[in-house]
Formats: sequence, C-alpha cells, structure tokens
Amino acid sequence: MALEAPAQQPDAGQAGVTSVIDGRGSIATRPKTTRVVSSETRVLARLREIVRSQELLIYLIRTEIKVKYKNSFLGLLWSMISPAMTLAVYTVVFGYFLHNGMPNFVIYLFAGILLWNFFSTGILTATGVIVNNSGLVKKVSFPREILALAAVGSAGVFFFFQACVMVLLMAVLHWAPAWSLLYLVLVAMVPTLVLACALGILLASVNVYMRDTQHLVTVLVGAAWFWACPIVYSFQTTVAIHLKVHHVTWLYFMNPMTILVMTFQRVLYARLTVISKNAPHPILHVLPHWSTITYVWGDGVVLAFALILFYVAMVVFGRLAGNFAEEL
Repeated sequence: MALEAPAQQPDAGQAGVTSVIDGRGSIATRPKTTRVVSSETRVLARLREIVRSQELLIYLIRTEIKVKYKNSFLGLLWSMISPAMTLAVYTVVFGYFLHNGMPNFVIYLFAGILLWNFFSTGILTATGVIVNNSGLVKKVSFPREILALAAVGSAGVFFFFQACVMVLLMAVLHWAPAWSLLYLVLVAMVPTLVLACALGILLASVNVYMRDTQHLVTVLVGAAWFWACPIVYSFQTTVAIHLKVHHVTWLYFMNPMTILVMTFQRVLYARLTVISKNAPHPILHVLPHWSTITYVWGDGVVLAFALILFYVAMVVFGRLAGNFAEEL
C-alpha cells in the first residue's frame, strides 16, 4: 500500500513535484506539472497602480537615457546629430537629385520626421524592454507595463531636443509656422503618444514569448511603415493624384500616422500651395485645402482608435505577464 508524504504546494506558475513513499520505503516522484497563470487584475486597477508608481516611471526614463548614451562623449547630442544626418541625406536626394521642386523642402521633411522619430523610437525601444530587463522583472515586484511606458517616455525626451533643432532651423531659414494653428501640434501629439504606448505595451508582452517580434517590428516600422507616411513625398502631389483615380484614397488613411504627420506638416510647413523650382510646373500643391476642423476630426478618430488599442494591450499584457518569469 502506497502512502503519500506531505509535500508543499507549488507556487502559482512554478513547477511542482509531489513525493510518494511506496511500501518498500523508496521514494518516487510524480511528473512535474506547470500551472499557467494569467493576471486577473482589472485594467483600471492596474492603471491606478501605474499612476501611483510615477516616481519609478521617471526614474526608469532617466535610466533609459543614461544607459543609451553611457560612455558616449557627445551624449544627448547624438539625439540631434542622428536625425540631422538623416535629414541631410533625404534633403540632398529628394531635393536636389530628384528635383521635387518644393522650396525649403527641409522644413517639410523635418516636420514629418520629427513626429515619426518619436513614434518609431518609442515602439522599437519598448518592444524589447521586458526581455532586456529580465533580471529586474524576475526579482522586483512592480507594474511591468511601466517598462514599456518608460521607453516611450525616453523617446519623448529625444523628441524635445529634436524639436529644439527644428525651431533653430526654421529661425535660420526665416520660415514661420502657422501661428494660429500651433495648438494642432498638441492635438496630434496626444494620439501619437497613446498609440505609441499601446503598441509598446502590446509588443513588449508578445516579444517575451516570440523573440522574433522585435526583429519583425524593426523591419516593418523602420522600412514599410515609414514609407507609408507622407514624409519624404507630398500627399497632395503624389498620393492623392494616383489614388483618387481609383477612388481608394480612404485606404491610405487607414494608416493612423498619415493624418498625424500631415497635421504636423500643416502647422510647421504652413504652406498649402508654393511656387515650384521646376519650370514646367510653377504651382505646386503641397497639402490639401482642408479646414482646421478636418484635422481635429481626423486626429480625434486616431485618438479613439489608440484608446481602444491601449485597452486591448493592457488586457493582453495582463494575461501574459503571469508567466514572464518562467519565459525569461
């Protein structure tokens, strides 16, 4: 007759082993069993916990920046030099070799790149943040979502320095923005921030289980998604003409970043129609003649979508977070 010896109940999410003493006094073990754990904490409760941990969030943002430029002589200046070099390359290629004819094309280009860099840097950094901080995740108890939010927050710091470069560039070129529409910058920034946080949280959790996610996101965000936005080309002169013929212009706006980038360009470039440098085409239509309400409405739709995605991301993160320690 076999007797079971008392054994400790294994912790949730960990493998447990039950010892059994048979009639001959030998000890046998049953196969290990793994319990899958999913967080039952509600989204609103977790959001309140994140708000209470705002000091930790600020600390992680500072740490993220320090680690990125550790032992670097120029430090934060690289956050300005890197986009400046990219800007110079695109300006030379599209402004001089391909002759797009747009005056002060560098302003139009920088207006799009400024917002795109904030969005893409936040997502790319957040995707691998859980895996990169595995030691912290396994040893310290805190809202794990803060790691992804800190990655987006550090991208916001870089955005600030790049915006300073933008202001300086506009001053040097004597190019004034649409002063009466400056509030649209904030209108576009809010949905961009929420969308970056939503995708960052979602992709960070998925990347723990499927490590190829980080590489896939790098390709999609750094290449395909960038070119799907009207940054290095004009929507009005390139996209609208071709898509309007087939009545599928709406398909282009399925990309949520399209209207956000165009809002930035409307404020900072501020010209809808310009005199082209190309003689055959003296009049160049850069941006559509939309009313301010159209931009606000479009950004509002993106914000609504971003909020829904943020909720979904929090739910998915909560479901997957229970087994982070085992997967890492």
